[in-house]
Amino acid sequence: MRFLSSFVTPLLLAAGAAQAASSWGFDDAKLTVTGKKPGGSKEKDVREFDGKSPFLSEPVKFDTTDTFKLKLKTQENGKGKRAHQAFLVFREPTSGLEAPFPLTVKDSGKATVEIKQSDLPIQLAVSNTPLKASLVIASFGSSQGFQKEIFDVQVIRDPISAPATYEKPLRYGKLQEIHHIFRADPKSPPKIVSLVFVLAILATIPSLFISWVVLGGNISHLPKALSAAPVAHGVFFGSLIAMEAAFYAYYASWNLFQLLPVAGIIGTTTFLSGTKALGEVQSRRLAGER
Repeated sequence: MRFLSSFVTPLLLAAGAAQAASSWGFDDAKLTVTGKKPGGSKEKDVREFDGKSPFLSEPVKFDTTDTFKLKLKTQENGKGKRAHQAFLVFREPTSGLEAPFPLTVKDSGKATVEIKQSDLPIQLAVSNTPLKASLVIASFGSSQGFQKEIFDVQVIRDPISAPATYEKPLRYGKLQEIHHIFRADPKSPPKIVSLVFVLAILATIPSLFISWVVLGGNISHLPKALSAAPVAHGVFFGSLIAMEAAFYAYYASWNLFQLLPVAGIIGTTTFLSGTKALGEVQSRRLAGER
């Protein structure tokens, strides 16, 4: 019993130590900042560190023309391995806004990221305080992820170039009332034009009577036609007058949506009554009456 107790205790301690040591980290990190100046290329800023290095005291200066490049090797339990999540995060300390930049990681754990100042969000690019740069490394499994602030980044703007300005994004919400002016209602033509067309229509009535006299119109059949089909002839003639009245109402005050239903009813009535009236006329023609 004593032997079992003395054996299990170190085993549990070793298992706990192994579990505690299971974590992600990085090694062989190299930060390089290169850029150009009017006279040519400026001197590179190179920093080397690893996951156990203390916070870099001197901020990294990030100019407008600079290229920020970071290389490192992600590790799990001290061995190079690909992490499924590896980010370099820039944070603005005043507002707390963050901008993550993913690292491209190979199966061996070698990871790189390259950033230009134009890649920074405008809120971070115009910051007057140094940005906090931290590394976030994690993956699937029980190993503990890595997150640590590594250095500060001082963003330097070019005084000659136009200053960066922040534009608020478009947000959906209540806007000001819109007063839309529709097209003015169509106006009637001048009265003189309407009178000319009215007179032209009225002039056809005498022409109709003259044509009847010349061609030999037989008005004597009117009483016989009305006695044979009084409803058909009366409704047919009345529907013609009603259609003209509907057109006049449209000219005077109605709109098209008011005219169409009325014209449809009158047109149907004209068709049905006209069929009966013309049938009566045809029967007289077949009987030899002209």
